[in-house]
Amino acid sequence: MAKKAPTQDIDESKVTVGAPETEAVGVPAILNAMKIAVDQMGVVRSARTLLRVNQKDGFDCPGCAWPEEDRRHVAEFCENGAKAVAEEATIRRVEPAFFAEHSIAELQSHDDWWLGQQGRLTEPMILDEGATHYRPVSWDDALATIADELRGLDDPNEAIFYTSGRASNESAFLYQLLVRGLGTNNLPDCSNMCHESSGSALGETIGIGKGTVSIEDIHKADLLIVAGQNPGTNHPRMLSALEKAKKNGARIIAVNPLPEAGLMHFNNPQTPRGVVFGGTKLADDFVQVRLGGDQALFQAIGKHLLEKDSETPGVVDRAFVDAHTSGFDEYAAAVSDVTWRELETATGVSEGEMRAIAEQVRLSGSTIVCWAMGLTQHKHSVATLRDVVNVLLLQGNIGREGAGVCPVRGHSNVQGDRTVGIYEKPAATFLDALDEEFSFSSPREHGFDTVAAIGAMREGKARFFMALGGNFLSATPDTAVVEDGIRQTNLSVQISTKLNRSHVVTGRRAIILPVLGRTDRDTRGGGDQRVTVEDSMGAVHASRGRLEPPKKGMLSETAIIARLCALVFDGRGNAPQADWAALENDYSGIRSHISRVVPGFEDYDARIQKGRTFLLPNGPRDGREFATATGKAMFTGNALEYPRIPEGRILLQTLRSHDQYNTTIYGKDDRYRGIKGGRRVVLINAEDIADLGFADGEIVDLVSEWEGPEGLEERRAEEFRLVAYDTPRRNAAAYYPETNVLVPLESIADVSGTPTSKAVIVRLERRT
Repeated sequence: MAKKAPTQDIDESKVTVGAPETEAVGVPAILNAMKIAVDQMGVVRSARTLLRVNQKDGFDCPGCAWPEEDRRHVAEFCENGAKAVAEEATIRRVEPAFFAEHSIAELQSHDDWWLGQQGRLTEPMILDEGATHYRPVSWDDALATIADELRGLDDPNEAIFYTSGRASNESAFLYQLLVRGLGTNNLPDCSNMCHESSGSALGETIGIGKGTVSIEDIHKADLLIVAGQNPGTNHPRMLSALEKAKKNGARIIAVNPLPEAGLMHFNNPQTPRGVVFGGTKLADDFVQVRLGGDQALFQAIGKHLLEKDSETPGVVDRAFVDAHTSGFDEYAAAVSDVTWRELETATGVSEGEMRAIAEQVRLSGSTIVCWAMGLTQHKHSVATLRDVVNVLLLQGNIGREGAGVCPVRGHSNVQGDRTVGIYEKPAATFLDALDEEFSFSSPREHGFDTVAAIGAMREGKARFFMALGGNFLSATPDTAVVEDGIRQTNLSVQISTKLNRSHVVTGRRAIILPVLGRTDRDTRGGGDQRVTVEDSMGAVHASRGRLEPPKKGMLSETAIIARLCALVFDGRGNAPQADWAALENDYSGIRSHISRVVPGFEDYDARIQKGRTFLLPNGPRDGREFATATGKAMFTGNALEYPRIPEGRILLQTLRSHDQYNTTIYGKDDRYRGIKGGRRVVLINAEDIADLGFADGEIVDLVSEWEGPEGLEERRAEEFRLVAYDTPRRNAAAYYPETNVLVPLESIADVSGTPTSKAVIVRLERRT
């Protein structure tokens, strides 16, 4: 039997701290995944549901975007994937009676874990202006209220439309069409807060804002550098790919401020070796780089390669550089100017260790660099990733087998959403194709990204906010500012499967629209509908749920948006032209539209039949074609940057616990880091604790400091336990969303605008 939802929040006084683990997955992961699954779904439903995850005739995992091989395991899911499925397929329900019992004020007092544990939303709810409780509302009235608000705007740019990375290609395409048909490009999405820096750097240097490798390339690489990433928690299925690469002879270098168990040793639970015989050692080297020191490390690698090439020509692939790149001399000069002393200061790593890593790159026949948020959420993230590309270009490691760039995306379709048009700065070619397909004129003015959208709400310039999935409030920086901004809107709308904090901090009015999830059967137009997603490596495949919906009459995201299009565009001039009712009832019609708008989706519906996967075009990978300003891959010269930490302060990175995926908190533990029963902890070097006058285990407040336009600004996160941990000196880590309040809205990456959540200057204050 599944367990009932908890009645109490996390009791932080019960947190315990043990030794971090040095290996990942194995039997403990199986047991933990099954416990959470059974708690949420019960035994029979767990077995029936989990065996369909990531299968060709099943549904795509609502967790990460790591790709599947063509040949699937019977159990094609990881521990955190099982948790994600269990949370969505739970038998717990949030009915109208729940909202009658709990006021908005009471719900605001609960933590994110408690809110998420209550279960699936089942009926549309509305919060009237001045009301203390949500009340049920019919689908027709809820959608009419939203449409009336949109049609009544003085300017379409007063509306903001956020997108989570779990939306399907079909719903995302209709969503961006709704927004552009309204007359705005205000389409902030979760990419703005994670891999926007990757897209900015890669688009500039290789002409496509995506990775260039396939899952087979991972298996065939000679050398894999995994930087700023914790796959054991965030993308556990990646460990199987790394294990296969290791079996094929690859070397793996882990680059991170924290030692992460998943990169050290992997006990594959689907093999006898992993369960019985001790598993696989993954990382051959662990480079414990300081926060923000990754650019310096890659400049050091490039500097070493160029020095060796000057001694013995052939280290640099001159044929590739001459034929396929531009800007080499500028890059070589920039790297020559930086000193080894500066590189040591920036990284906290000795020249000898950096040269030893660079030697492995020199000797590698094919190199892949994988990265995630550890590289993308700094002020100089785009420059860092340009230098990653520079190193790969030196040896021709883009556009050939076993080599390339591999940004590892988070949410399962965050890359697909961008591909089908969720972007505040759309390309003119995309808009031209959209206009031709739907016989209207879409807006060309760029819209708000996430940070700009928050700023617009804060300044009272936005009257309407809608979120297609996700938990905007808990995902964004500067929590108090976001709360104030949301409250200034006239209407906030959340399209959601489950309760979260974004439902309890609202506009003057608020609507919750419950939706079908990936696991649910979506029967429309007399048949079961499928949707599609794109994984982190540009492969598109179908997904179809099989569970009965939580309540009869619930709609999918796609159906909701189709109905809104019909209501908003009825009688409106310059509106997209389509048979909205037909699209609501047969998603293949949406795929037909996509096939004529987005290159690479030709014969879309036929290509996903019977669970088949197809790869989207990728110029650098497919033919060393680079759609850049020069028509070639671009070397860039980048000034060395790294954080400077004032005396008496530490540099904080926000990160996930193991029982967490993005803003969804599955449980109270971070097993691999030795934290159990709580989340308000800060991991910090033991010598820093002593030097700052504190003791291990002491409870402190974290106070961030930001030099704003009007002087020093401070933000406070209260009651965190100090935990002595293996981190570089003056670096620390703590979990989000609890620490998002510390990240200033204006502290963003150059070029990409990504919040700098891995580089927050804080001081510790003793509790009084």
